[in-house]
Amino acid sequence: MDDIRRQSLPTEGDQSKSRVLVVEDEPSIRDTIVYALESEGIDVDWTASGAEALTQIESVDYQLIVLDVGLPDMSGFDVCRTLRETNPVPVIFLTARASEIDRVVGLEIGADDYVTKPFSPRELSARVRANIRRTSLNTTATPFPAKVTEAKVAPSGLPFEIDHDRWVIHYYGHALVLSRYEFRLLAVLVEKPGRVYSRAQLMDAAWEEPDASMERTVDTHIKSLRAKLKAQRADIDPIQTHRGLGYSMKEHW
Repeated sequence: MDDIRRQSLPTEGDQSKSRVLVVEDEPSIRDTIVYALESEGIDVDWTASGAEALTQIESVDYQLIVLDVGLPDMSGFDVCRTLRETNPVPVIFLTARASEIDRVVGLEIGADDYVTKPFSPRELSARVRANIRRTSLNTTATPFPAKVTEAKVAPSGLPFEIDHDRWVIHYYGHALVLSRYEFRLLAVLVEKPGRVYSRAQLMDAAWEEPDASMERTVDTHIKSLRAKLKAQRADIDPIQTHRGLGYSMKEHW
């Protein structure tokens, strides 16, 4: 990498075990982020290159990526889109573009959060901690056989298995690579097959700030879910579209 800065400071909770990759090409902004996160006891690596970030992520188990949209070699959107093909690690976009369109595009691609410049280092640190905490059971899990068994839900007659503790959904025995929003959407549909959910209801179930998104974001995530399900069973389309109403999980297979 261009440079790697790591520091482990004593702190409470799991944050001392967390490792974050900062992808930012502006040195002053990058240094501010690195300092803020290291002060929270988080180990930080950084790079100014999108391509190098993708290479680094393949070899390191990061708990979160802070990703600038305007990188010199490739768009942060493209980095996230490529990453989401194989990796569900949380992504926080960092950008000077504050328009609603950019925000929605980022969320549609699979980002978990969005921070605009100028930003408060304290706010960014809080969002990083919140996202790591939200997925910590999935990324740093140790064996808990009883709890894992209790957390798994397999609706009668459906080939899904949901592990809420670890944020994992299995489909025909295969673990799906899902973003946080995709996991929530699919879990809602699977747990009540046959029930038709409006886009507004799905947004309320999956997004922390549903009013900040657009309903077409749901359509994009459903499209992504369908592609991932068909990659396992091309002959089955379990998610049904109800024109003018919303979506449901097929009740009878």
